[in-house]
Amino acid sequence: MPKVDKKNKKDNEEKDFAHVVISWYPGHMAKTRKQIIDNLKLIDVVVELLDSRIPISSQNPDIADITKGKRKIIVLNKSDLSDEKQNKLWVEHFKEKGTTALLTDANTGRGIDNVTKEIEKMMKDELQKQAEKGRVGRKIRVMVLGIPNVGKSSFINRIAKKSSLQVANRPGVTQKNQWIRINENIELLDTPGVLWPKFESDEVALNLAFTGTIKDNVLELTDIAYYLVKYLLENYREKLCERYKLDIKEVEDILNRDEPENVNIYDVVLLIGRKRGAIVSGGNIDEEKTARIILDEFRSGTIGKITLESCKRWFWGRTQKTSFASLEERKIKKVSKYFT
Repeated sequence: MPKVDKKNKKDNEEKDFAHVVISWYPGHMAKTRKQIIDNLKLIDVVVELLDSRIPISSQNPDIADITKGKRKIIVLNKSDLSDEKQNKLWVEHFKEKGTTALLTDANTGRGIDNVTKEIEKMMKDELQKQAEKGRVGRKIRVMVLGIPNVGKSSFINRIAKKSSLQVANRPGVTQKNQWIRINENIELLDTPGVLWPKFESDEVALNLAFTGTIKDNVLELTDIAYYLVKYLLENYREKLCERYKLDIKEVEDILNRDEPENVNIYDVVLLIGRKRGAIVSGGNIDEEKTARIILDEFRSGTIGKITLESCKRWFWGRTQKTSFASLEERKIKKVSKYFT
């Protein structure tokens, strides 16, 4: 957990994000970007997969740039894990920006057929024009893009209705391009996941750590869990208390103590550990075990349906609380090993 010093409250008060520098753009990523640009000449529709819990952090700025002018569908995947009210707001937001957004859960297949229908609907007029010119039977060519861990392989397996790709609960499994027949009208070109070369925002880095896109050892596991609990206390307190059987009044009393904020939040984390039996000799709390419990249960949706990026906060005035105490500054140079 972040170090706390009860003697020096001033130094422990709210601080800005420490600057976490992650520079990850090895040769194969540059090659992949060039490959995508070359292949876009063949493509009618781009499908960009995002993690519905973090629709901003899971966007790759490169993708928005290189796909300008292309027909595009945003797929908010893992929508079974995100806040249903926020899902609706994000769909409406993208609609207002002129982009169709659809909710899916690639694990169960929910919403996948809607993507196929939208692709065909989007190309209906164009195919009709080509048919009038005698060009009948041309396939709709689709490209699926997304950063690691948004569920690309599972999505493609579902939309193709077969296990055509190796799938694992680890981002980056897909390694090379391949065409996949979706139905008699659509062919899909899969591409490896692409991640931006540098995280400009620590908030983005933390969101990707929370959801498991970045390996847990990029930051201390206990640090990641601490900041997640902080966010949940500020935005989903009832869900957190319900999951870990915490008395909400006791939690509020802890948070309202005349102690630095990180001291109080740290004590809530310890309370969760005690409730879950993560206790070692001497009655102390096993912080790492507690952290893993919290992170695993957030990622699996056990704590509840949670969105880390509120649409209202991002685009209608940042009203949602997201302040974080500072992390120890870390500069990560060899980062290819830090991504799962």
